[in-house]
Amino acid sequence: MKKWMWTLSIVVLLLSVSYAVLNMGRQPEPFPASSRSKALLQVGPLQVLQHDEVFIDDSRPTNANRGYAGDKVRRLEGTIWHPSTKDGGPYPLVVYSHGFSSNREGGAYLAEQLASLGFVVAAVDYPLTSRGAPGGPNAKDVVNQPGDISFLIDRLLVQNNTPGHVLEGMLDGSRIGVTGISLGGMTTTLVSFHPEMRDPRIGAALSIAGPTALFTDTFFTFTQVPFLMLAGDIDALVPYLTNAAPVIDKVPGSQLVTVTGGSHTGFAGPAAPLRWMKNPDALGCYMANRNIDGDEEDTWYDLIGTEAQGIDHKTKNDFCLVDPLPKAINVLRQQMITSVVVTSFFQSVFAPKAEQREAARFFLSNTLAGELPDVSYRRAPSRKLGTDHD
Repeated sequence: MKKWMWTLSIVVLLLSVSYAVLNMGRQPEPFPASSRSKALLQVGPLQVLQHDEVFIDDSRPTNANRGYAGDKVRRLEGTIWHPSTKDGGPYPLVVYSHGFSSNREGGAYLAEQLASLGFVVAAVDYPLTSRGAPGGPNAKDVVNQPGDISFLIDRLLVQNNTPGHVLEGMLDGSRIGVTGISLGGMTTTLVSFHPEMRDPRIGAALSIAGPTALFTDTFFTFTQVPFLMLAGDIDALVPYLTNAAPVIDKVPGSQLVTVTGGSHTGFAGPAAPLRWMKNPDALGCYMANRNIDGDEEDTWYDLIGTEAQGIDHKTKNDFCLVDPLPKAINVLRQQMITSVVVTSFFQSVFAPKAEQREAARFFLSNTLAGELPDVSYRRAPSRKLGTDHD
């Protein structure tokens, strides 16, 4: 064999071994055999299809951003995951929102699982907070993302009523939920509860490690929406004690699921290879700091709303201050937990039969933490009648 062929063979072998180790090595501890958690982790019975689509909102502009001049429209590049059949439909709609400097693929593992169980899931790349944003990701544009969600819901419901469209007859407009990771979790909270930005069609909201420190008790009094916060207790980017933990005291009827040893970065699908790291937030903090300008470090919460609307303008930015970072759990296990929590929560609200909804509620509140020692669950008391602003 010629020397160059031998060298090439060695290189290919090394690459193959490296790929296998990175993708197959360091597997997570499995859920207990015969447990309800393990059963819920399985792919659902429905075949899943997906397609990409660009949604153009010509009623609102994209703001100028650093060296980017802006645009007179908001361009949303999206992906829709849905069951391959209408049998069993119409299905609930869930809109997923990505985090800062991420994109819609970050929630693909959740979308595929939900769609296999009878949901339609939509996600878009937001114009100025996504990884490829012109001028670089800018967290301040989160104030425009609730409007993007409402526009997306409008368009999808039109497609649902359009003869011949792939989504024709697929969507149940009375069952709409939202979820998102990090800044996408904040977007979820805004579009669900903000007195001006909220969309009244939303019937359930799940924030995954979303910032909530800036929201006071008042913010959550304008409407009532089933709300679950999922967070890791060693989150370095959106610290647990100032964001997730207080949710139980702020949001009546809310639920809090905590992953012991859960990082912030570990919730996103593309973080799977980072299971080899001691703590993937080391990379998450590096990426966030690299994309944040000095002016963004100053408080800009007045753009979100007034203090009367429940926005605390004095909230301190305390992300990425922990050093050294503690050891995190395996990213794959964190995503396994995330998958069963997300699917169970939306089933508890949107499952077509009452017994299915009750079974999902019971799993979250009574079974999950008992089966998985790295998970805890808390639920807040419901709001007393007559205390709502609505």
